[in-house]
Amino acid sequence: MSGPPEPALTYAGSGVSIEAADAAVEAMRDLVASTERRPGVLGGIGGFGGLFALPPGYREPVLVASTDGVGTKMAVATATGRLETIGVDLVAMCVDDLVCSGAEPMFFLDYQLLGRVDPDQVGAVMTGIAEGCRQAGCAILGGELAEHPGLLAPGELDLAGFAVGVVERADLVDGPTRCRAGDLLVGLPSPGLRSNGYALARRALLERAGRRLDGPAWDGADHTLADELLRPSVVYAPAVLAALRAAPVHAVAHVTGGGLPGNLPRVLPGELDAVVDLDAWDRPRIFAEVQAAGRVSDEEMLAVFNLGIGMVLAVAEDDVAAVIDALGVAGQHAFVAGRLEAGERRVRVTGAIGPGSGSARPGRPGATNSPMG
Repeated sequence: MSGPPEPALTYAGSGVSIEAADAAVEAMRDLVASTERRPGVLGGIGGFGGLFALPPGYREPVLVASTDGVGTKMAVATATGRLETIGVDLVAMCVDDLVCSGAEPMFFLDYQLLGRVDPDQVGAVMTGIAEGCRQAGCAILGGELAEHPGLLAPGELDLAGFAVGVVERADLVDGPTRCRAGDLLVGLPSPGLRSNGYALARRALLERAGRRLDGPAWDGADHTLADELLRPSVVYAPAVLAALRAAPVHAVAHVTGGGLPGNLPRVLPGELDAVVDLDAWDRPRIFAEVQAAGRVSDEEMLAVFNLGIGMVLAVAEDDVAAVIDALGVAGQHAFVAGRLEAGERRVRVTGAIGPGSGSARPGRPGATNSPMG
């Protein structure tokens, strides 16, 4: 004799709640609307595709697209339940790639992969995304919430971002054709780890050194390790655009995964080296903490982390003052960190990997704030 029939399956019973997703979308409407001051947005969220009109005035507009995530910085955010700033990192990783071509960010889309849609959790992530987009001057044009029960546990999530910008074809920043020997390297400081190297940082600080996220960042620190590791990324795009308007900029490099050696060669011609003076700026304390806790070699630190410099502009020596002034007016401190010299598209460094002896002070024409000058 057979038993009673099994109950009918439902999507919600399988772990996917359409109602929760609808509630999450409804809760984010005001956050999305806060970014729609950007001219060009047509309509609001809810359609099958976001609509955006190209800005007028371009004779030969070129669209520039970028996509990125935040890596295992997300593990720190979920472990602490602090998701309000991770969206700023997501936006920064995308729009600061766009500006390396000279493009002005226009719109942004996000993809959120969740074990279970929690409207409060989604709202916290969207708070950061909206803040990042407001800082970048771009609009949230759409996104996707994907609930994957069985693949991720409830509370687990991952993010991807997508951004599109526009630049006049004649204004494209093309480092390999513009850079010249003697150009100075203008650095923009990064106050923390940004969104790179977190697998190594977590391994060194949390696993090997056994530090607690709710404990002090280091001996005598007045903030927690979680505060330090969740420090939001700087959104450099508006300041870099101001520099591009102020004077010719030969190249722009976003220093992310791979550090200086992995990113500066991407904007160099084959016959030039970037010579970087590590004593030209003070590195945030967190890098020394990671290196000491993990006994990480100097070479590994240089290859993994940005070491406190998030963006580099290559500029002719005569234009450095104008570029640094424009960055300052836009609220972004800058300093001369090195120069371009004849070579083979490599990065050469002078100075110490440890805490810098410089003060990240603004450079002046004819000087590099270092013995290389």
